[in-house]
Amino acid sequence: MTGPVLSVEDLRVAIGKNPVVDGVSFSVAAGEIVSLVGESGCGKSMTAFSIMGLLPPVASVTGGSVILSGRQVNGLDAKALKALRGNEMSMIFQEPVASLNPLMPVGRQIAESLLVHRKLGRGEAQRQAIAMLEEVGIPEPALRAKQYPFELSGGMCQRVMIAMALITRPRLLIADEPTTALDVTIQAQILELMKRLRTETGTAILLITHDMGVVADIADRVAVMYAGRIAENAAVDDIFREQRHPYTRMLLSTIPRLDGSDAKSFLPTIKGTVPDIGHWPEGCRFSTRCPLMDGECRKTPLLVPAGADRDAACWHQDLIGGLI
Repeated sequence: MTGPVLSVEDLRVAIGKNPVVDGVSFSVAAGEIVSLVGESGCGKSMTAFSIMGLLPPVASVTGGSVILSGRQVNGLDAKALKALRGNEMSMIFQEPVASLNPLMPVGRQIAESLLVHRKLGRGEAQRQAIAMLEEVGIPEPALRAKQYPFELSGGMCQRVMIAMALITRPRLLIADEPTTALDVTIQAQILELMKRLRTETGTAILLITHDMGVVADIADRVAVMYAGRIAENAAVDDIFREQRHPYTRMLLSTIPRLDGSDAKSFLPTIKGTVPDIGHWPEGCRFSTRCPLMDGECRKTPLLVPAGADRDAACWHQDLIGGLI
């Protein structure tokens, strides 16, 4: 089979009558890591839940398609989705403690995917679960496998979630802020594990994060999301070298620098907040916070080519170099 492992085309998701994801398109190839970045409230996690078929009852997919390995995922019934989740596609959730079963030992929770999807015996599944705990950096893995989530720290629960997602070596891994609760040493270990997974097994990884340092370290491509739409996407080196959307430019300018060049100045911020669902401005969604805003921004900008292998949705791409 050729083509991307994951292809999202014109995806639209609504809560009631209010769109929260509005025409999002991107793809992830085998062995590729694509990072979806943006402020809280931009629609990143809702995009991920849509791909997994895990939207809350108040939300629904209203348009577009999600294609996994050539098969359309949205619209599948519960049984078909269950066969895919934890097998061909897995997700590392943002809130590990809330996502784990408090009444089941963590080793059994990790082994469950192997029992269901790989049809392994309980003993072999448990052995692989313990090995996976060791692989994600949990000390005394055989002991920890017998413990319940409430007996572990938040960081350990996060690593248990990562072990659960990786145990079947899925074709697609969605990682929603996977290193939030981890110290820098364990974070580096987890990122290295994800790199190795994509190299050894060809797993496609969609990484959702606020941490641009993680993006720079691990991602191949970046899709910048704002108010339910993709503002810009490009190769990671191109995004850091030159930005073609003012939101991307201003988002990167808020990262503290360590070279001392701005030690005596204030850290830049983006004024305002992401507009509430159902109250998005007319035309460009970023216009109410953008210093380049003018009358033309009242028209909706399309995501158009902005150089080799990159797209941006801005009427004033030629002026962005003069910002911050």
